[in-house]
Amino acid sequence: MTESIITKDTLDKNLEDFEIQEVLKNGTDLREYALQIDKGIKEAEKSSVADYLRESENIASLHGQIEECDGILARMESMLLVFQNDLGSISNEIISLQKRSVNMSVQLSNRQALKGPLSSFIEDMAVSETLIFGINNVPVIDKEFMVQLAILNQKINFVKEQDFKETKACHDVKDVLEKLKIKAVAKIRTYILEQIYKFRKPMANYQIPQNAMLKYKFFFEFVLTNERNVAQEICNEYIDTLSKVYYSYFKSYASRLDKLKYEEVPTKDDLMGIEDGSKGGFFQKTNLKNKSTIFTIGNRGDVLAQQLEAPIIVPHAQQKTKYSYEALFRSLQYALVDNSCREYLFTTEFFHVKASHAQELFDRILGKTLSLLVKSVENYVLECYDCLALFLCIQLINRYKWMCHKRAVPALDSYWDSLLSALYPRLEYVLKLNIQSVRECDPAKLSNKELGPHYITRRYAEFSAAMLSLSEQFPSEELNNLLLLLQDEVHCFLLKMAAEFPQRIQQLIFLINNYDMVLSILMERTRDNTKEAESFREQLQARSTEYVEEILSPHFGGLMQFVKEGEQLLENGKTNELATLEKKSMSLVASFTAGWKQSLEEIHREVLVSFPNLVTGSGLLQMALTNFVQYYHKFVKLLTPNARTQLVNIHVIMVEIKKYKTNY
Repeated sequence: MTESIITKDTLDKNLEDFEIQEVLKNGTDLREYALQIDKGIKEAEKSSVADYLRESENIASLHGQIEECDGILARMESMLLVFQNDLGSISNEIISLQKRSVNMSVQLSNRQALKGPLSSFIEDMAVSETLIFGINNVPVIDKEFMVQLAILNQKINFVKEQDFKETKACHDVKDVLEKLKIKAVAKIRTYILEQIYKFRKPMANYQIPQNAMLKYKFFFEFVLTNERNVAQEICNEYIDTLSKVYYSYFKSYASRLDKLKYEEVPTKDDLMGIEDGSKGGFFQKTNLKNKSTIFTIGNRGDVLAQQLEAPIIVPHAQQKTKYSYEALFRSLQYALVDNSCREYLFTTEFFHVKASHAQELFDRILGKTLSLLVKSVENYVLECYDCLALFLCIQLINRYKWMCHKRAVPALDSYWDSLLSALYPRLEYVLKLNIQSVRECDPAKLSNKELGPHYITRRYAEFSAAMLSLSEQFPSEELNNLLLLLQDEVHCFLLKMAAEFPQRIQQLIFLINNYDMVLSILMERTRDNTKEAESFREQLQARSTEYVEEILSPHFGGLMQFVKEGEQLLENGKTNELATLEKKSMSLVASFTAGWKQSLEEIHREVLVSFPNLVTGSGLLQMALTNFVQYYHKFVKLLTPNARTQLVNIHVIMVEIKKYKTNY
């Protein structure tokens, strides 16, 4: 409104200034102009008074209305002031309510945050009637008892934790929990001891009570946590019972197995270099039920293959059957492995022990039994002269040790080491005795002086092949060195034995037959690339080449000598001197032409008679015929044209040679 008035005054003033400017501009007299203005104002005043007089009633009415409005406005102002005061009070109340709401929200949040832990605390602390009834009245093998026992264990641990924090509520339930714990421990102790006592029954199956105990292994965990004295009592009772059970079982089983051994056992007189039929020896017996000798593996190696995990021997069911020592050893050790692995895994799981503690517990249970078995093996090796039996036992130990590790059972490692420490030295000792027997063997005193394979060589071949094949999976450097030493002694023996024959060709036949027999056995039962096989292969090749020369020499010696001399002259550049040999060559041609067919037939017959191995004999015959053809070709080249015309055509000779070709 103020802005409107100011604007109007400003406009009037501007208008008045404009009029004054117009008056001044027109040159009007200001006094006259003032009079005109004054006159006009008076006329306007008169006119206004007349108007006021005419509207006096209306003005009076308006005045009354205005006063009435003033009264109304005054009352409204009073009401508004009261309302303003009320609004101020409401605002304060709203602020107060807002503060109270915030406080209540914080309290609610705090109570909600406390509700969970407090409820859990009360639940963990409270001992229900169900828990009391379950521990006191439900049988231990009932599932409900296991559930309530787990709850009790949880509450005991919780109360221990709160008691450490000096929580006063613990005093309300501590006595009740203690009584329940004592009751639970007593029931568990009775049950576990009942299961342990079942092991003592004759012919008991150990797996049944052990499986029952494993099913409730939490029982021992509960006792171990809450009553270590009772847990120790249970553990000691188990150890004492199982220790006696295992010792009794294995002592009886080992004793009964011992009665199934072969009655004939090798002695110190039964060595590789001892002659067959010598007094007191193993080999002079003729009524042996076990046909294999101590140097031939036969089917004895089956204990390392299909029989390795075969069912153990049942003595009362095999009373009339006799076994080699390694077969009985396998059965006994496999029974030990089976029982030991199961026992070790059971004790670690049930008694909650690991590493050194598990080993200590295992040793307390089976230590006595293991000592018994080690002593039994030590007693056996004192009088054992059977290398194969000793070596088979060593290989069985290596395989069973690996089997135990595969089952995560290292507890028998020291036992295996004890057995190996008893077997290995004895094996080396007996093997050295055999080496010495071959070294000291005097071929001149041996009655067997045939050209075929010698029995000592056959023993060596069978024995070496057996030892090499058995040691492929678990090789031993010390054993390999002894076998190489034995091989050297056999080589020396063969050379000494060959020297007993007066003729060189007989010596070669003897050596070839023996080398061939050894190589055949080694190739059949071992890998081709063994040092032993390679050594005999080289010897066989060298002797075969020399034998071919020897077998050809009686029949074609002149021709062969002529070829050698002629080649020597050509090599030295003395071609002219070949002509001087024409007379000699003519006599050779005549001699060859007259008897070459008969010579080939005699060579054929002699070779096949000399070698029992037809494959070897056939190979040597073909080698001899090949060498003969080569000599003949060279002979033809060295002859003069005149002498060549009298020679037998090479094609005729080849046709004749084809008659001696075999399919071996």
